[in-house]
Amino acid sequence: MLDIKIIRSDSDSVNAALKRRNPDLSVDEIIALDETRRKLLQEEEDLRSQRNALSKQVGELKRTGQNADELQNKTREIGDRIKAIESEKDVLEQRQNELLHYIPNMPLPMVPDGQSDADNPVIKTWGDEYKSRPVADAKDHWEIGANLGILDFERGVKVAQSRFSVLLGKGAKLERALINYMLELHTQRGYQEVLPPFLINAQAMFGTGQLPKFENDMFRCQDDPLFLTPTAEVPVTNLYGNEILDESQLPMYMTAYTPCFRREAGSAGKDTRGLIRQHQFNKVELVKLVHPDTSHEEHLKLLEDAEMVLQGLKLPYRVVELCAGDLGFSAARCYDIEVWMAAQGVYREISSCSNFMDFQARRANIKFRSQETGRPTFVHTLNGSGLAVGRTLAAILENYQTGPNSVALPEVLQPYFNNQTELIPHECTV
Repeated sequence: MLDIKIIRSDSDSVNAALKRRNPDLSVDEIIALDETRRKLLQEEEDLRSQRNALSKQVGELKRTGQNADELQNKTREIGDRIKAIESEKDVLEQRQNELLHYIPNMPLPMVPDGQSDADNPVIKTWGDEYKSRPVADAKDHWEIGANLGILDFERGVKVAQSRFSVLLGKGAKLERALINYMLELHTQRGYQEVLPPFLINAQAMFGTGQLPKFENDMFRCQDDPLFLTPTAEVPVTNLYGNEILDESQLPMYMTAYTPCFRREAGSAGKDTRGLIRQHQFNKVELVKLVHPDTSHEEHLKLLEDAEMVLQGLKLPYRVVELCAGDLGFSAARCYDIEVWMAAQGVYREISSCSNFMDFQARRANIKFRSQETGRPTFVHTLNGSGLAVGRTLAAILENYQTGPNSVALPEVLQPYFNNQTELIPHECTV
């Protein structure tokens, strides 16, 4: 959430930053509401002062036996006006907060201009030499996965609905191996492993920016005020909501595996085949709570940590920086890692690494106490996928094909398979 003090003191700069995201965004109504509310607040303070003075006069008149009816009537009228002002203020504050909750974060000045993913500049590529590895007639991951007997979409639909799938045999083992590989890599790099709840309350969803704007994208419980987690970012970041940390605790690095559940309400017709856009998928997440002075440096380190997963798997990828118009709601700056899908001949997003500055910390009320000043200050939060597991599995199936129906295993995963080097049909079926 944006700082109302910054909006109040420099609304022109805030509007200019937001219009880089979307020309229709503005804080003008928030400013108008705030000005009206502050005028009412000043009127209320003046009236309370008048009422206190009149109350003293009434007391003096009564002590001397004089008639105080007129002053008492004025005191009651002032009291009635104060009650009306309080009610007006409540309405204005509610509306102002509603608007604030829907205003996205401001892009940092160095974020490139642009309105869509077509405007995102590529800042790095890695592993181009691996593009030539697949066989000439490489199959899409859903086809070779089905041929290997490790991936079944029809049975996923049978027990759930479309955009659900089932992993079988060595496919399920490959998914589990990837989760373990990612968690082990990140914990070796200094992240604390967390296993959070998979059901999340509304306050936590608000804290990281999923609510109220994206409620239609979430799955929620019918009988309990809980949501299925859309990403581990939500529970892990909010573990420290409404707390004041000691500065010595920063930076905090956390990694977590969770299944993720998303309606994909706005993605009709996109990536309907395969594992790219499922309603349920596994993901290993990286979350950081850091000192504001180090968040830019920590952002680059976060990106490097996510890249290390793909480098270990020897999967080619590129890094793009999201332009202002393509940033996620809470992000001030974001890098996407896109893995090469050899059979499809395209790059697909596999991780978003974002710096939220103090935007989420304000919503979740996460602070640290400065050792220098002793004052509580909002932390900066960061997160990135490290990685989306299903998309990583799909990339392996497409990039590691050795024949029409065989797929090599990345070397770093072979220990999870008793040093087996290849997946072939008769070994994969259940």
